[in-house]
Amino acid sequence: MSNSIDRFIIRKLNSCQEEHTKEHLLELFMIRIEMAERTEELMTRRKSVFTFGYVS
Repeated sequence: MSNSIDRFIIRKLNSCQEEHTKEHLLELFMIRIEMAERTEELMTRRKSVFTFGYVS
C-alpha cells in the first residue's frame, strides 16, 4: 500500500468539513486497507508454498 496516498487520505479526512466527502474518503481508505490485507494474505500463502517445498 502506498504510504503517501494513505497519508493524503488521512490528512483530508482530518481537515474535511463536508460530510459526504468525508464518507467517500473513509470508504476509499477502508478499500485500501482491505486490499492491503488481501495482498499480505496472498504473500503469506505464496511464501508458505515455497517454504514447505510444494513447488520445485
